[in-house]
Parts: sequence; C-alpha cells; structure tokens
Amino acid sequence: MTRKYDVMAAGHLCFDVIPSFPDTGARLIGDLLRPGKLVHVDDAMMSTGGPVSNTGIGLKILGSQVVFTARVGADDFGRMTMERLRKSGNADGIRVMKGSTSSYTVALAPPGIDRIFLHNPGTNNVFGAEDLKPKLIAQCRHFHFGYPPLMRRMYTDEGRELEKIFKIAKDAGATTSCDMALPDPASPAGKAPWKKILARILPYVDIFLPSVEEVLFMLERDTFLKLKAKHHGSDLLDVLHAEDYSRLSGKLLALGSTMTSLKSGRRGFYFRSKSKDAFSGLGAARPGNPDNWSGRELWCPAFLCKKVASATGSGDSSIAGFLHAYLKGLDVEACLKAANALGWQNIQVLDAVSGIKNWKDTQAFLRRNPPLEDLVLNQAPGWTWDKTFRMWHGPNDA
Repeated sequence: MTRKYDVMAAGHLCFDVIPSFPDTGARLIGDLLRPGKLVHVDDAMMSTGGPVSNTGIGLKILGSQVVFTARVGADDFGRMTMERLRKSGNADGIRVMKGSTSSYTVALAPPGIDRIFLHNPGTNNVFGAEDLKPKLIAQCRHFHFGYPPLMRRMYTDEGRELEKIFKIAKDAGATTSCDMALPDPASPAGKAPWKKILARILPYVDIFLPSVEEVLFMLERDTFLKLKAKHHGSDLLDVLHAEDYSRLSGKLLALGSTMTSLKSGRRGFYFRSKSKDAFSGLGAARPGNPDNWSGRELWCPAFLCKKVASATGSGDSSIAGFLHAYLKGLDVEACLKAANALGWQNIQVLDAVSGIKNWKDTQAFLRRNPPLEDLVLNQAPGWTWDKTFRMWHGPNDA
C-alpha cells in the first residue's frame, strides 16, 4: 500500500534561542559568565528545536515527505513554532493547547566551551498517546519519536505511556524508531527506571537510535556515574572501548530492538542489527536489501571538522541522514555515511537545521571522500578496517 508520507516526526518540540558568542579565548564557562558581568553577544539564531523539528526538517530538506506531531501552547513561542513547521512540512499532527506554555530553550554555545541549555519543557511534559492520530500515522511509512527523557509522561509509571505510543504506531503499520536524550542523574527523569522502560518499549522499536552515553547511563548507571566522577564530568567518548559498544548494543538487541545505533559524536556512528529472521516484524519501511542489513556490526568514523560552530542538534541531524537513506532503500553502509554527513553539516552552524543540504549536495559531498576523524580500533579484538567503505567491521558482523 502506498503511503502519503515517508515519516511522522513525533515527540519533543521546543523553540530555540541561540545567542552567538564572539571567541574571547575563554575555555571555562566561569571565565565568561560571572554574576554582575555584562557579556557581549552577537546576533541570535531563533529556530524550532528538539527532534520533531531537527530530525523532521532535516528529513524534509533531504527530500522526505514529513508530518510533525507534538504539543505546543497558544502563546508566542507556540505561534512562532507553528509558523516555521508549516513551511517545512505538514503540521496537522501538532496540537495547540490553550492555557499551556510552549517549551523553549536558550542554548549557550560559546566557542571552545561545551554547550549549556536553559530549558523549559512546557507542553512536552503533558504529551501523551491521546495526541497521536492513528489515521495520520497510517499514512506514514515510518514513525520516529524523540527525547522521552525530556517528556514527563514518557518516563513516569515505568514508561507505560511511551509503550502505548509505540504500540499505536506499530498497529498503524509503520516502521518505528526512537531517539533518546541524556537526563540529569539527579532529576526525576534521571532517577526513572530506564532499564525497565527500555525493556517495555524496545520490542516495539525497530530502530533504536541513542548515543553511547545515553545507553551506558540507562543500562549501567553505576558504571556511568563512576566514570563521570573519575573523569571530572567530561564526556566519555574517549573513555569507552569497542568492547563496551558491543556489550551495550548486545543488551539493547536482547531487550527487543531489531537495529540499534550508538551515536558517538566525533567518533562517528556505530550500528548493530539482529539476524535476518528478526526483520519479518518490521512495518511499511523495510530495508531495501535485508541480507545487507541483518547481522551487522559496523562503526563509521565521523568526517573531520576543524572548527565546530555548535553541536546543537547534531545527533538529530545524523538521524535524519540515516533515516532518509534507509527510506530510499540504500545499503547500511550508505546510510551510515549519510548519517555522518548530516552530522558534519550540522556542526558548521549555530542552529540545528540551517546547515543541512539537500540530498543531491549531500551525495556530492560524500563522493569527494572527505577526510575522516581518527578512529583507531586495530587493537580491539575482532575489528577490521574496510578500505572500500572506509569503516570498521566488528566481531559480530556477518
């Protein structure tokens, strides 16, 4: 059956205000932001944010037909959000709630300093299964949901509302995917039983698309906290080894997902999948070549970026590249390269979508074989380098 839309992008949606900071040479946030100090900033970028916008608009720019689903309030941020999304796709799935406050984020990304987000979850906290339109999902090949940890009803009651959402999408015949976010461990979201939540939802998630840090936190919280303390709160990308990726991805597949990523920023895009017999339960958007997609373990290095403007939404953009290529029926190797290409485009600009190129330009970029970030895995047992595709094959790769 032909479906009108390629993707429904659902879940977390906000409005982003992103001031542009001149490079003062400061590399610690305390050197830049101090009580009583007037901090000079340049023009601000204003755009919609969150995976509904970032992934959805990225998919639209690439050429996918997209419908958005979320909640906003009947306020100024909600009005500006709706105006922008209507220009980028179908906003029929967005519910406007009177008397509610729209979600917004002030993203602080000074050069050389990790991002800080001032975030009001607003209407995201009350989004639920009643906001979905099953007849609209039935017109979509694929259903993508993003950022449950930033939406209160998604993680309370051990994730039963989130489970209900994915059941609705599967019953409508769509293939499904889910992206995560890393909550503050001390927050209510951080204290939620994420291992139980994943066990509840992953049987209904065909493609799970979290980052490696998110999965480590959700599955092995004590290890995550110990490593964070040991490394003074810095990110763990250079701390985790290939064996950690294989162990964590194996746990995710055992919990029910057919395919999973472990997004890794400058270290690229890791992917693993189950054997071919698990692919029979996928919905309307099945892989073009199931033999190529099944039983895989691959790690595609990121493209070299000498100067990062901002990493805001880079994971969302990489998912847009991955899903668009997947929906075009391409092989998994091409999808991983598309994911990294969109991530690279994203970090060239301050906001999450203005740097994204169309599919033709993205393919032209890939044909040039741009330089890669260093990703050396030759000391990891079972990992081999593929010079044709310029990516690593893991010990679990068929």
